Amino acid sequence: MSFLNPDGLYDPRPNGYSHLAVVQGATRTVHVAGQGGEDAQGRLADGFAPQVAQALANLGTALAAAGARPRDVARLTVLIVDHSEQRLHTFGQALMAMWAGAPAPACTLIPVPRLALDGMLFEIEALAYVPAG
Repeated sequence: MSFLNPDGLYDPRPNGYSHLAVVQGATRTVHVAGQGGEDAQGRLADGFAPQVAQALANLGTALAAAGARPRDVARLTVLIVDHSEQRLHTFGQALMAMWAGAPAPACTLIPVPRLALDGMLFEIEALAYVPAG
């Protein structure tokens, strides 16, 4: 898998994503449902940054269960309630930390008025490709 940020498009890396993810060869596809800021008992973290942290931890747990790692993720879809530049910055920093210097996946952020649970502020879903074998 390779990640590209073509000339002529702005540099999205400070926001934690790449414009393109290109997958070639024999792979196993992993679809991760939207992960929110709930812990294993279903308790929702209090506040935006704690929900982002918990959701990314949940994403890591889900990926690991399928034998995948963050670097196997080609695409993310992110939903944010009451989106703002500050929330983008908070999310982007957390995402860059999770990817730890590896190229970040393609990502679409969608501001929304509400998510599934009362008080839920953040949700992230992923599409990963794991080498077959």
